[in-house]
Amino acid sequence: MNSSFSFGSYYPGESPLHRLDPRTKLLAGIALIAAALIAHDFSGLAVVAAFVLVFYVCARIPFGAALRSIAPLLAIVVLASMFNLFLVQGGAVLFEWWIVRISEAGVYSCAFIASRLFLMMAGMSLVTMTTTTIDLTEAVEKLLSPLARIGFPAHELGMILGIALRFMPQFADELVAVYRAQISRGAGFANSPSKGVRMLSSLMVPLFSSAFRRAETLASAMDARCYHGAMGRTRLHPLAFGAKDAAAAFVMTALIALAACAHLIL
Repeated sequence: MNSSFSFGSYYPGESPLHRLDPRTKLLAGIALIAAALIAHDFSGLAVVAAFVLVFYVCARIPFGAALRSIAPLLAIVVLASMFNLFLVQGGAVLFEWWIVRISEAGVYSCAFIASRLFLMMAGMSLVTMTTTTIDLTEAVEKLLSPLARIGFPAHELGMILGIALRFMPQFADELVAVYRAQISRGAGFANSPSKGVRMLSSLMVPLFSSAFRRAETLASAMDARCYHGAMGRTRLHPLAFGAKDAAAAFVMTALIALAACAHLIL
């Protein structure tokens, strides 16, 4: 088990993407997801992939760091693509055994869904890698602030997002620590699948116990500092849109248009 965990972690830099307003980057990530969802075929996903690659190059993020940021979520990609591989049927049958059948349509759907999910995760990972947790929290709060007038907890939602992103690496480190502690005491996780499932509780119980303890400590610290939400808060560096943000909005609009029309152009 590897202790390195970089999903949601900020990658320091001075690239053009790092200097964008966090609201622009968050909206751009949502636009990239929309472009991947409206892509009808691989030609549309190829357009999205080209933009994602250019964005990573502009952000000056190494290829290895980009892969490590996505690695914890690749299991979701594999699981979703496998469902499509076996459940989608059509075209020539490539493999059949008992109730298992793999067809050309299943293979195509498997590859398409895997590519789409990978690009969506890569795009949102780029947002978190080029934006600090504090800026991302403020961006969510600012974007949802119009709804606060009707009672929507915009500040609280942004704070929850920031805390979740901040605790994910600590949660992973705690999992590694518990795993190594159990191994040093003679626990076996890889002898057989059934034994591995039974031994899973020896990881989950102390892990969640530690998570609840950290949450209680954080709540006590916020109470001790008289935290009362966004009321009366001021900011040293207020967010402000600039010319670079307008250019980014134009680029993302072009991405959505190209992804939607790629099957007509290519």
